Amino acid sequence: MSAESAGTVALPSGEEISALGQGTWYLGENPARREQEIAALRLGVDLGMTVVDTAEMYGDGAAEELVGEALQGRREEIFLVSKVLPGHADRRGTVAACEGSLRRLRAERLDLYLLHWRGRWPLEETLAGFTDLMEAGKIRYWGVSNLDVAAMTELTALPGGDAVAVDQVLYNLSRRGIEWDLLPWCREAGVAVMAYSPIEQGRLLGVEALEAVARALGATPAQVALAWVLQQEVAAIPRSGSPDHVRENRGAVDLRLPSEALDILDRAFPPPSGPTPLEML
Repeated sequence: MSAESAGTVALPSGEEISALGQGTWYLGENPARREQEIAALRLGVDLGMTVVDTAEMYGDGAAEELVGEALQGRREEIFLVSKVLPGHADRRGTVAACEGSLRRLRAERLDLYLLHWRGRWPLEETLAGFTDLMEAGKIRYWGVSNLDVAAMTELTALPGGDAVAVDQVLYNLSRRGIEWDLLPWCREAGVAVMAYSPIEQGRLLGVEALEAVARALGATPAQVALAWVLQQEVAAIPRSGSPDHVRENRGAVDLRLPSEALDILDRAFPPPSGPTPLEML
């Protein structure tokens, strides 16, 4: 089955990836939900949500194993993302962690490999590991997660550091701090931004302003929250554990929020008025 379009976001290379993808945090941890989660991932690909994001941390590899099972035979349709834990992120450890992820994913390469967050190892060490993996053909691009402007500036000043493709960060209506500095910085540098927890793990959905906008537009609160992120030209990777949830998420791609709706959301969720420390979940 050919995938539908879920909109696109450009990487620094010019390659375009689906703006709405699929996250896998907490997937693969409950055997009773396994078949439903596999069906959800497969449906998401059918619907054009071809960025599939996972990490060695998620369920100690269980999420990667689930993705590997779900997407067998469809590897070429997927933009596959995983992450190295900070404790593994020296040069040799980064390579070994990636090889472990590839085994669990039943894949020969990752499209994007991220440093999950900054830890004790110097960025030079992690960058050297990423370089080794690219030269070996085991990853196509590398990036980071949860790095603020200061860390991104430090990274891009390193030899080869300006090849960073993505910064994946916490961003949603209730977590708008990156709009003050990190988002403009990434746009200027050409680094793509990817939002995790774009509906705050569901905690946004009971907010009256969001519900009111959804009612007015004939949409669901989750669709409005996702559409808002996408309208910032930021990729989003909501977790989707069931086919019904995947279909609901996909509806956000076709939802355009008018200026009146954006004004209501700005009043309920004000943009930052000054620098804000980068938030994480």
